[in-house]
Amino acid sequence: MTPTISGRIQSKLFLLLVIGPIWNAFLVLFFDGGWLDNWWATIQVLLWTAGLGILWELLWHALQQTRWEKDWPIMFGLLQFIPEGVLVFFVVSSSFLGLIAGSGMGGGDSGVGTGPFLWSFITTVLVTWTWINGPHRIFFIRWRFEGGRFV
Repeated sequence: MTPTISGRIQSKLFLLLVIGPIWNAFLVLFFDGGWLDNWWATIQVLLWTAGLGILWELLWHALQQTRWEKDWPIMFGLLQFIPEGVLVFFVVSSSFLGLIAGSGMGGGDSGVGTGPFLWSFITTVLVTWTWINGPHRIFFIRWRFEGGRFV
């Protein structure tokens, strides 16, 4: 069953707020600097990705409605992280917003470092995409039959 817009939003929030922090807690062990500062910076990136992701899903859904089958090939779901990542990076690295400046991830006082952001964002996308297309379908069997909604 094709996930509904509310199901996709719920799934995105679940992935970014449950799976994402667990993955990033492991990933930041390999970053320079303090573990807690780096982990908090990645959590802020996940929160911004979740917030902007809701708007992104609405745009994605509107574009999807122009297709005859009202769905995208699964690879489009993976590749959509590129423009979403550019948007999130622009927001979190903008020093005028004062979001993550000085909060780890190699950004110093000017925001998020490009290298750590890319490692965190790309690997989190791959982990969450793999989760939603694999174990999630096993552990949450009803998810497939409710249009992706958890409730």
